[in-house]
Amino acid sequence: MTTHILMPALSPTMTEGTLTRWLKKEGDAIRSGDVIAEIETDKATMEVEANDDGVLGKILVADGTQGVKVNEPIAELQDSGAAGTEEPEAPTHDGTAAPADAPAPAQAPHDNGNNQRAEAPPPPAPAVIDGDGQESGRIAVSPLARRMAKQAGIDLSGMKGSGPGGRIVKDDIEAATRPGGATSDGKDTPPPAPKSALAVLAPHSLVPHTPMRRTIAERLTAAKRTVPHFYVSADVELDALLTLRADLNARSPAEGAGGFKLSVNDMLIKAAALALRRVPAVNAAWTDEGIARFEDIDISVAVSVPDGLITPIIRRADQKGLAAISGEMKELASRARAGKLRPEEFQGGGFSISNMGMYGVTEFAAIINPPQAAILAIAAAVQRPVVRDGALAIATVCTCTLSVDHRAVDGALGAEWLAAFRAIVEDPLSLML
Repeated sequence: MTTHILMPALSPTMTEGTLTRWLKKEGDAIRSGDVIAEIETDKATMEVEANDDGVLGKILVADGTQGVKVNEPIAELQDSGAAGTEEPEAPTHDGTAAPADAPAPAQAPHDNGNNQRAEAPPPPAPAVIDGDGQESGRIAVSPLARRMAKQAGIDLSGMKGSGPGGRIVKDDIEAATRPGGATSDGKDTPPPAPKSALAVLAPHSLVPHTPMRRTIAERLTAAKRTVPHFYVSADVELDALLTLRADLNARSPAEGAGGFKLSVNDMLIKAAALALRRVPAVNAAWTDEGIARFEDIDISVAVSVPDGLITPIIRRADQKGLAAISGEMKELASRARAGKLRPEEFQGGGFSISNMGMYGVTEFAAIINPPQAAILAIAAAVQRPVVRDGALAIATVCTCTLSVDHRAVDGALGAEWLAAFRAIVEDPLSLML
């Protein structure tokens, strides 16, 4: 008996993913719980486990295939000892149709009664099969190649494919998007003429969208279109916090010996959590049924990764010490950059922090991370002149900007939260309580 292994949904929001690589090959025996493949979602690369025992039959989706829909067959699982005894039940992912039965031999010419022999009708012209296994009469192309060509604005007419029978496949599209792209016959030719918006661009190379980049684009576009943002900013003095950080780090053993090394960001995470405890109405989300007030204070922290950014979560940050937050943040950030976070480690959260101080920016406003109601943007800490008791002084100051969903949080409430945050940072001993 043959059953299908389906593309799994590795998170509640996943609709498609990239099959990065198979860890088993056709004919391998597998047991329930064995890791058989790696799948790249919009946020991370995750392992797929087998649900049943058997033998891995035909692999229907090759390594590196993008845009594989959830619940689409990716391979066949056969009963042990039954490998190779059944016909495949579905076409492969690139649309290659199963071989058709051999055509019946042509009938011999026959006598038409006038001692003249009628000629047999000429064989029909071969049909061109497109990526969906349908007779298109136009062009042979796999679904993945067609999708990539559409995204890149590539005209497929006249392109010679490198697949069976001249079929256009993924490699042909990738070659065409590179400068000086070559057709499958090896002759260098200019890339096909771009269409739509690409037609007005200066000479360029095209970087295909990753699943993460597409998700970021969709979520942020939706956030700016549907969430009424407002912004409040404040200059926050950090000298007392920097002094406390230096003192705590000096008292700690080395990190490898069970100690810690606090960052400014670690302390600002704790400060944001305590400010949410003081002004809990900001720890919220807008819904059509009402305003959801979160019971836990879970802080999402933006981490830059090669394809974009991801927001691992420090759960119950108000209840954790600085050393615990520091160790957890380092471990989460490391696995985020390696694409190894579990869904529950980056999905959820009630409030976000985006810190770009390390890049020297003096001020910025972040886009809200739906469904959360607020995100705090932290700029670089720089020495500035300040007035104290009517006299000029020098202080280390950073500008913090709170972006707020005005449906869930009013302006005065946002300002109240930011004032609470500044008070905690400028009197950092409260972080130790």
